[in-house]
Amino acid sequence: MLAFPDAQILDIAGPLEVFSRASRWLIDEGLATAPAYEVCLVAAARGPLAMSSGLKFVVEESTGDLRSPVDTLMVAGGLGTFAAMRDQKLIAWLRKMAPRARRLCSVCTGTFLLAEAGLLNGRCATTHWRACELLQRRFPAIKVQTDPIFVRDGRVYTSAGVTAGIDLALALLEEDHGRRVALGVARELVMFLRRPGGQSQFSVQLSTQSADREPIRELQAWIADHVSAGLSVGALARRAAMSARNFARVFLRETGMTPATFVELARVEAARRRLEESADSIDAIALSCGFGTRESMRRAFIRALRVPPSAYRSRFRPAPAAETRRALKLSA
Repeated sequence: MLAFPDAQILDIAGPLEVFSRASRWLIDEGLATAPAYEVCLVAAARGPLAMSSGLKFVVEESTGDLRSPVDTLMVAGGLGTFAAMRDQKLIAWLRKMAPRARRLCSVCTGTFLLAEAGLLNGRCATTHWRACELLQRRFPAIKVQTDPIFVRDGRVYTSAGVTAGIDLALALLEEDHGRRVALGVARELVMFLRRPGGQSQFSVQLSTQSADREPIRELQAWIADHVSAGLSVGALARRAAMSARNFARVFLRETGMTPATFVELARVEAARRRLEESADSIDAIALSCGFGTRESMRRAFIRALRVPPSAYRSRFRPAPAAETRRALKLSA
């Protein structure tokens, strides 16, 4: 993990804890006899390194010390990101090391460091939701994705804000050792293996908190849990004990969107999770998420996400674990 002054402490501690915990979990479960991962914090110089919180890490290896290839190179973000972008030696080191790493990753605004080094040109990437617009404006060659928790483009991974780095690390662990190991570590950390929804501040799950009237909030939560049900305005109005006309008016006032729009976004969100987490066919997902047909789901995805379901799955579903690499690690 590459750090710098005023980095965000959770960007560093969160992902590294996933990998160190995974090493212990594998040994405890009898699946390995030696640590599967060795974690290392590097910075421009050895010694105490102050985080944005005021707490300090002790860096025992500088960028100048790290000469051998690394398996996974991660870059932290935080308040010090833009000062670090002006450190030409640091950026040059990133350019030099990136081709020597099997995987290249950023956490939160660490994406800007990869971008400054020219490592994201032509790629899909994400960052903290507050910084997505700036990332796109400053680096127009990047295809910025504003909502995903993390984005994989080839061997390059970028994550959204702060704790999303933990989600990314769990996904990398799943690639290396499979779902059982990743799920076991996630449970140890009291984390979702895959948290529902994206980072958008207007996601369907977050919007269930936006309505002032309790019946509407309850109905929003019910819709999210019953996307395959018949969710016409009339049916929803009856569930809310209102006339259809009054219900539509109240729902729009309380949530800022029509009932039909909310239902479609809830179904898209449910389908997104299924595309990421399962191998079910697109036809089966369309049916189970209330779209009825594959074409209806495709049109809804393009409206909401500007990408069809097949492209979304190929972009955001983790790569399958490398069985040979897993066997090598477990026999180490």
